[in-house]
Amino acid sequence: MAVIVTICIELGMSLSVRQAACVRIQRGMCVCPAGTVAGLGVEGVTPARGGPAGRGGGRGLRRFEEIPHTGSSGWLNLVKFWREDRFKLLHKHMERTFNTLGPIYRERLGTQSTVNILLPSDISELFRSEGLHPRRMTLQPWATHRETRQHSKGVFLKNGAEWRADRLLLNREAMMAPAVRRFLPLLDEVARDFCRQLATRVEKEGGKEERGYSLTIDPSPDLFRFALEASCHVLYGERIGLFSTSPSQESQKFIFAVERMLATTPPLLYLPPRLLWRLGAPLWTQHATAWDIIFSHAEKRIQRGVQRLRSTQAAGGGSGGAEGEFTGILGQLMDKGQLSLELIRANITELMAGGVDTTAVPLQFALYELGRNPAVQEQVRGQVKAAWARGGGDAHKALQGAPLLKGLVKETLRLYPVGITVQRYPVRDIIIQNYHIPAGTCVQACLYPLGRSRDVFQDPERFDPGRWGTQESGEGAGGGGGFRSLAFGFGARQCVGRRIAENEMQLLLMHVSEGGMEV
Repeated sequence: MAVIVTICIELGMSLSVRQAACVRIQRGMCVCPAGTVAGLGVEGVTPARGGPAGRGGGRGLRRFEEIPHTGSSGWLNLVKFWREDRFKLLHKHMERTFNTLGPIYRERLGTQSTVNILLPSDISELFRSEGLHPRRMTLQPWATHRETRQHSKGVFLKNGAEWRADRLLLNREAMMAPAVRRFLPLLDEVARDFCRQLATRVEKEGGKEERGYSLTIDPSPDLFRFALEASCHVLYGERIGLFSTSPSQESQKFIFAVERMLATTPPLLYLPPRLLWRLGAPLWTQHATAWDIIFSHAEKRIQRGVQRLRSTQAAGGGSGGAEGEFTGILGQLMDKGQLSLELIRANITELMAGGVDTTAVPLQFALYELGRNPAVQEQVRGQVKAAWARGGGDAHKALQGAPLLKGLVKETLRLYPVGITVQRYPVRDIIIQNYHIPAGTCVQACLYPLGRSRDVFQDPERFDPGRWGTQESGEGAGGGGGFRSLAFGFGARQCVGRRIAENEMQLLLMHVSEGGMEV
């Protein structure tokens, strides 16, 4: 009879939203209240005239200037954001503003000007006009770091034909089905090891109860190490030993640098970073130093991988290693020889930096929601155990047979999106909510208000992974078909690490469920 291990996870949480990777769990703080904030005004907002705010009021096509806005001075708005510390709760500011102005509004913050939308039908119209080379808002602080340090840019910071050429090559190794089948066993190995180590720790340190052992832990450090270990295994084809009793200080420093880089990104988005660089501003220095640590850590791993792969080549094998052996995305890219080593470095570094928070934080929220929804947890466990038995212990087959795992990840990201906006610059003039929006305008879909909108989801505060089945297509009045789940973006410009992140999270949650753990 299997031992049931109960893990009591206490999460002191605060939603601290960032433009680049926005939802974080901060220990020692309380949960931000979720849901709509009806009836709250937003300082400085200007609603549309002559009808319901932002809805056009049944009139003819309206001018761009008539879109409701939060104030015409970007610099005054930015001062208010700084003074009221709104960057930490930018998602709640967006939600309040939509509640006040309706489903579309304009906002100017410092050097940036955007049109914000949230209904799937409007998002669908935006993506239909993205063109062959979709553009999103350039994270200028990141781009300025690359330029001042003379680093090449990866696809995240590129646009146009150059972006498309590099992106198509990366898709083959990170997004397409054959690539997923190659790296899935590596992710599964890390997920199994993590769960085995956690079960051992609970039995060793936990208290004995009627149904097993119980231990209260803060999962954040462990999940961050899991995310980095899994990412590195896929990118470099080797483990870095973060599950040992004494993980390297180098890797811990890398994790801290990623957190610091992401925390300093939002305020820098609305300021001229080159001016801050020339002035040596403390905020810029913190940001750039964090990136330097990230690049240094990645460079050491890449150099080690390159030396190993070249040794294999010298011994008569390809970069892909022995027949049937997968040596990581780095090895695949080198073996193909279609990207220069400098561009491989740039893209591997971006994937590595983007592969920690973006999986560790949603996993914390998924465990949190499973803990407060025991019926959902039992439903997921039952489906996983049945799929595991049918698949004979094969991870790929088990995932295919347990669609609730995919729904669990989507539902978590609906309520707690890591990135709170997806932006595009339409290549032609478009009409949204009866307002004319000129080509080249930065339009962004706001994911936190979208995920909690009663116009889009039935009972949006309820955690229900099953809503992502076939019945979900009929939810809400927002239209727009599948444009309700955009945590990884959409189309040709969606997150290039999407398949890695999705499978990494699903595999860990599968082994937590299959192994008899309760949260």
